[in-house]
Amino acid sequence: MKVTLALLADFANKAVDGKLNVLGVFNTIFAEKFPAVHPEMKLVIRFELHPAEMEEPKKVQIRLVDAQGTKIFELSGEMKVQAPPGEGPRGEMFHYDNILSMNGLPIQAPGDYEFVILVNGEVKALVPLKAVVRSRA
Repeated sequence: MKVTLALLADFANKAVDGKLNVLGVFNTIFAEKFPAVHPEMKLVIRFELHPAEMEEPKKVQIRLVDAQGTKIFELSGEMKVQAPPGEGPRGEMFHYDNILSMNGLPIQAPGDYEFVILVNGEVKALVPLKAVVRSRA
């Protein structure tokens, strides 16, 4: 399993026809002072699986870490991707989009952070996030 897309956005959804819609991609957040709370963001991840990996459980972890690698928080769970109804494995890669909504994310200090995406303990993607004090001009 690979991660072929990983980003932060203001909004994302999946349309009825399967299209992934993403609006307001960013990697920097601004606050008047810290600690701060970012009201809402979406972590968008596109996984790519070979048909042989379908139905096989995968342990997925998403960690937010600071510049020193200190874990701020972690989400983890098991994922088992199934082929959509009427579509069996045909030898081609399968894409699975995941949109994680994060509301009220606390950020203690300005600086560099990153979301680390792991599958079965292996790092598959890094998504940078910079927290900056908004200048009062």
